[in-house]
Amino acid sequence: MDFELFENELMSGYTTFKTGGKASRLYKVYNIDGLIAVLNSLKEENVTPLIIGNGSNLLVSDKGIDVPVIVIGQGLDDISVDGTKIKAGAGAMLSAVSKVALSNSLAGMEFASGIPGTVGGAIYMNAGAYGGEMKDIVESVEAIIDGEIKTISGADMEFDYRHSRAMKEDMVIISMTINLEAGKSEEISAKMNDFNGRRRDKQPLEYPSAGSTFKRPTGYFAGKLIMDSGLAGYRVGGAMVSPKHCGFVINYDHATSTDIYRLIQDVQRIVKDKYGVTLETEVKLIGDFE
Repeated sequence: MDFELFENELMSGYTTFKTGGKASRLYKVYNIDGLIAVLNSLKEENVTPLIIGNGSNLLVSDKGIDVPVIVIGQGLDDISVDGTKIKAGAGAMLSAVSKVALSNSLAGMEFASGIPGTVGGAIYMNAGAYGGEMKDIVESVEAIIDGEIKTISGADMEFDYRHSRAMKEDMVIISMTINLEAGKSEEISAKMNDFNGRRRDKQPLEYPSAGSTFKRPTGYFAGKLIMDSGLAGYRVGGAMVSPKHCGFVINYDHATSTDIYRLIQDVQRIVKDKYGVTLETEVKLIGDFE
């Protein structure tokens, strides 16, 4: 089977916020042939799909979305090693790629070991943590552009803070090749354990969220601005500013996407009024929230 089509599928099952209304059409693609077939079919309809992986950076409207959704995951998650290089499909979880790096004593991907996203999403937004970013390790990216599979060098992906060339072009990422360094497994493991321990201590991993809700404003830290604005624990419906890390908005108690959206708006307004700083969302808003 190359792909499956689901109609009126609840998006709450495909986002880490665990919220979101129905997608009129949702395709699960299981190989490149299936992905190309679905993309070509939608192109004939003159429709641009929403392409997702683990849904870890999305807030989908409770009203649902009419745009077709393509889920890239199982079947497009192969990982292989060649010397110091690892090739991973767009559907592979970063945590899985990091484990392969560790088992092969390859250093450089420790920063990504706890990021709850897929390779495709990580490339798309140049994911990063603890001083590392995907741009530091990506040698090349395979993507479907105008119906053809093309290879793009990491240097040509225009990586920047939470940005890549894929954000502005009709490009569907299907794999990446990263180049790491030979290292010692015990040192790599210690670094991963340190980063993941810090995550557990400082981030509200026990609640559904989309990770850091806001981009880091120049010269500031979003979480500190929010905390200093007295918003720790601030709630709208079932959504809350995490008291553990104010940069996270969490689904605390059966929140809706509307709860989360309104809380985000409140935080942006209050921080702007108090400090004159505009907080931009790192989370991508999908659908109609008004």
